[in-house]
Amino acid sequence: MQRNTLQNSLILEMVNKLKCHATAEEIYAAISVQYPNISKTTVYRNLNKLARDGKIYKIEVPGQADHYDHMRDEHYHIRCLNCAKIFDIDIEFVNNLQSSIKDAHGFVVNGCDLVFKGICPKCKNIIRGE
Repeated sequence: MQRNTLQNSLILEMVNKLKCHATAEEIYAAISVQYPNISKTTVYRNLNKLARDGKIYKIEVPGQADHYDHMRDEHYHIRCLNCAKIFDIDIEFVNNLQSSIKDAHGFVVNGCDLVFKGICPKCKNIIRGE
């Protein structure tokens, strides 16, 4: 039990340290430098547990690996179509969007992962040759 708590803490600490919407593979690579005996399975299991417990935010992107965010408040993301990195968008969050779906269509809405798509400034400059 203590080992799981230690691993859980290490993984949470790494997500908070990276602050980059990292994938489980990226988090594993960063942790395994210091703790080479940690397994990928342990990282994946603990990331999912941390997300379920509300300690991190899991971003599900269709056709891509899940990403993990240290910021737990409601906010939007944008994914670069060139480099596939995920970024935060600093715009006002629409709180009543989910209730509008429920009211109009009768669904029981459990959540929403709204991810915008575009080209990030770095990739835009590379594409333009700047």
